[in-house]
Amino acid sequence: MPLTRAQPAPGSEDVEMVPPAVDLVLGASACCLACVFTNPLEVVKTRLQLQGELQARGTYPRPYRGFVASVAAVARADGLWGLQKGLAAGLLYQGLMNGVRFYCYSLACHTGLTQQPGGTVIAGAVAGALGAFVGSPAYLVKTQQQAQTVAAMAVGHQHHHRSVLGALETIWRQQGLMGLWRGVGGAVPRVMVGSAAQLATFASAKAWVQERQGRLYRGLADCLVKIWRQEGPLALYKGLGPVYLRLGPHTILSMLFWDELRKLARRAQHQGT
Repeated sequence: MPLTRAQPAPGSEDVEMVPPAVDLVLGASACCLACVFTNPLEVVKTRLQLQGELQARGTYPRPYRGFVASVAAVARADGLWGLQKGLAAGLLYQGLMNGVRFYCYSLACHTGLTQQPGGTVIAGAVAGALGAFVGSPAYLVKTQQQAQTVAAMAVGHQHHHRSVLGALETIWRQQGLMGLWRGVGGAVPRVMVGSAAQLATFASAKAWVQERQGRLYRGLADCLVKIWRQEGPLALYKGLGPVYLRLGPHTILSMLFWDELRKLARRAQHQGT
């Protein structure tokens, strides 16, 4: 019987053309770009989660009620720039966590791990765990800074950090080295699951689209026109709710920026050879 060549895992052939060190920079840059757009969501999420912490329902004031009202409440209390509280720490976290995560995932692709059954899931989970551990101190500072606000709107403990470095120094001085990794036990499994699902789903979905590209549609405009004519305008929004709840805006932006930056890096490589 003739020997057949093992087929690479979906999406892994792209990564093989980009060195892991380059993917570290591209992955970190892509997720930092996404962070600029999604940080206001993180501020609101943090305030809502800290509101009424360890208090019986109905026994505490609720300055934040729902997403839209919470956005308005933050803007009134802290100004529009208040919606970007913790941005510097958030960028540091995204750079560290996703730089390590994409580097490790790219390394797994180069070593052939992602070509094995379940390899993309395992590689994504391990890469996510390592990234979450490295970025944990920055995430801690980000959360503490995002909670900071005026006394009337304060929820949770107020730390009054003035900068990322000052916050790291304060935590180190007051709680020691291990204090910088408070909450890492909850962060690692969360990022492991998210990273495994994100990277495996992105690779498979992209490969599926590439395999079928040109069979039904000749491009974006042709796709939009055909769906509009055959199924109506509402068909353009089929599955919007589940997709948003499953992936979220940060995932969409991060993976998009990462992929586009990798394309640019591959073009630069080809031009240099």
